[in-house]
This record gives sequence, structure tokens and C-alpha cells, in this order.
Amino acid sequence: MMEPSKIDEALKDDAWIVAMQEELNQFQRNDVWTLVPKPSHKNIIGTKWVFRNKLNEQGEVVRNKARLVAQGYSQQEGIDYTETFAPVARLEAIRLLLSYAVNHGITLYQMDVKSAFLNGFISEKVYVKQPPGFEDVSNPEHVFKLKKSLYGLKQAPRAWYDRLSNFLLEKSFEKGKVDCTLFRKTTKEDILIIQIYVDDIIFGSTNAALCKNFSKIMQNEFEMSMMGELKFFLGIQINQKKEGTYMMKEK
Repeated sequence: MMEPSKIDEALKDDAWIVAMQEELNQFQRNDVWTLVPKPSHKNIIGTKWVFRNKLNEQGEVVRNKARLVAQGYSQQEGIDYTETFAPVARLEAIRLLLSYAVNHGITLYQMDVKSAFLNGFISEKVYVKQPPGFEDVSNPEHVFKLKKSLYGLKQAPRAWYDRLSNFLLEKSFEKGKVDCTLFRKTTKEDILIIQIYVDDIIFGSTNAALCKNFSKIMQNEFEMSMMGELKFFLGIQINQKKEGTYMMKEK
């Protein structure tokens, strides 16, 4: 199925309408925003839809993904955002993690938090336009006041990282002193390691029960969209076997 380039094209296709509605349902479940009268003398940030076909390892389309993003280029520093920096794991860190896992007999797993950035709290007063094609009929001139972050906002990665890292620290994980995207928890002789890459989370343990427990606490706190053995990451195909881990960039 072709990815629409414009909202008008998407609104003619039932499958994409469903995908857009799923995204807005996610907003409602996460209590992302509140519809309010348009305030005067406030910067109102535009919104737009981005359409993507989600592919599997074989390059086949598995589902449609419609994402509503804020047009962050119109944000005003000091008003719509302040702190934006969020640490991101380097590829070298992922390679080190894979090497560590092989040497300690750890199978790595991957989880994906559904619409991760919608979980990040924001401190600034930010207003955005209603989603194109889904304006409130009774209040077409109203705008949304954000409670949580939105993809496209300059502070979105920072807000999500703060939310996730604070949650892990509350659960007795230790943050890496050199790599702030690496977390670990030691229990007697066992270790659970977690690597964050924006909204992707890689984890593994010397004790399978620790992995199971970690999955459970994450599912209780966040809505998860994918969990399983690490097989595909940053365009690299990963094959974990008893004799070693193989990485391929064919796909």
C-alpha cells in the first residue's frame, strides 16, 4: 500500500483513516491534551500527519502507521521550549552491549513503547492546532493545550528520556556514569542491563526471571507495541545463536 503524501489522499482510504483514528485514541489514553478556546497573543504551533508503512525484516508491509507531529520549527525558544538535549546511545555502545551479552551468555530482547514521546511531561505552556481532517465540528477555532509532549516538538526527546530514566531509577536501576542511556540492576550474582535508543529499548539478563519481571513492570507503566528477541536494529539484522551473534547489513 502506497504511503499518502497529503492528508486529502489519506482521507480517501479507510485503512489510513483507521490508522489516524488509532493515533488520536492513543492521545486520549495518554491524556496528552485539552481542547481550549484559542488564547490571544500566544504562539499556536501547527500539526501535520506523517504516513509510514511499517515493514518487517523481509521488507514486507505489516501495518500502516499514521503519526501526528507538531511543526516544531515554529516554536519560540524560552516560550514554547527551554531544555531540548536528550542523550542518544552511540552505535559503538550497541556493539559493546552485543559483545558483553555474547561473553556472558545473555540473550538480548527488544521492546518498543507505543508512541513513546506522548509519555513525556512538558513544563511549558504549549498550544497546537487541531489535527487536519479531525477538527472538532462544534469548536473548529479551538486549539489543544498540551499536557504531554508531541512528536516534532523540540523538547519531545528530552521529556521522554526524563520520564523513562526517572521511572527506571525509581525501580532501583543504576544509570551508567559514562553512558547515560545504559541502565543496570544487580541482584545477588545476576545482572539486568538496559540500553535506551530514543523509543527503542534493548535489554537482557543472566537470569530469565529478571527479564520477565522487567517486561511486566514496563507493560504496567507504558503501552507496549512490540517485544521479542533482538533481531533488527538501526538497519542491522542481528542473529543471536549459541556459538555467537551475527550482524548483517544486507537489509
